Amino acid sequence: MIKSGIDQDALIDMFAEASAKQGEKLRKAVADATLKALQGRELTLDNVRKVIKSVTQATSAGAEKNPASTVDVEAMLRKAFDGMDAALLQAVQAHRKALQQLVDQGAGLRETQLKAALDGVEKMEDMFFKTVGKAAQGVGTPMQGPWEQVLKAMKLEGTATGAGAAQTVEQLMAQTQNALRQGRATSLRATQALMDSYSAMVSGVLIGMSDALSGSTAAAKTSAAPKAAAAKTRTTRAK
Repeated sequence: MIKSGIDQDALIDMFAEASAKQGEKLRKAVADATLKALQGRELTLDNVRKVIKSVTQATSAGAEKNPASTVDVEAMLRKAFDGMDAALLQAVQAHRKALQQLVDQGAGLRETQLKAALDGVEKMEDMFFKTVGKAAQGVGTPMQGPWEQVLKAMKLEGTATGAGAAQTVEQLMAQTQNALRQGRATSLRATQALMDSYSAMVSGVLIGMSDALSGSTAAAKTSAAPKAAAAKTRTTRAK
């Protein structure tokens, strides 16, 4: 079943059959599924919340079917949380790049929509914890305890999402203040046009970031092939 862009059945099956030793595989699967779902919609706080809720429900349902011990199940749910955190960090980075474009164009903190966008970034970690916590309350009783332990630990450690959001807000506030001192500003009409398309722009940035990452990985593999062939030729000549 596809819910909020998430193939819940696939995640349920994976967590139902997984072992604690497959933690990294689980983390990556959750990160990839979450990121793909986020790329398929405008990156508003409400849309992100729906995706996180769907992932939490699916991973919980799968873990509940898993015959592993409570300790192992808790470890799996921690990997699920880490996977969502990794995807949300990329979403925060996409917001940063999009907001940077607006600031470079002269948009300032006086623009209501820019302030709202920054507030949304700042609230990302809080939304993450609340959404997972609320979704966990609605799952089977056996999963509530493990989720409580995961959330308790992560609130103490902090998330990559929260750290990235704090850095983004701090940097952009400093830059907008600097731009204001330098007297840079766009026309009201130009700024409004940029802000009206902000959510769609962030989604495009997020897709572009993933495409660039895939491209760099492929390029690295391609460039490695001639080097390997050359090394093999030199070895053959030496013989």
